[in-house]
Amino acid sequence: MNLEASNGNLYNNADSFAMAFDSAWKDCGLEENKDINIEEKIKITFEKIKTHPFLIENPIESKDLALFRIKLLGLS
Repeated sequence: MNLEASNGNLYNNADSFAMAFDSAWKDCGLEENKDINIEEKIKITFEKIKTHPFLIENPIESKDLALFRIKLLGLS
């Protein structure tokens, strides 16, 4: 996944990260795979967006936000 091509400019903020996370999650097709736990799904998704500035500078907040998005959107 090319973050710059799919999301335009990347910003070091939670909103930009949330959009990138949602896109990467969908790109991975993780909703259908019930054999992988949430932690592993997040790890796979983060690998796709590993160059996102918010993830790089705020790894703990990024994980918290990812868990929030999964719960909020019913992605698990």
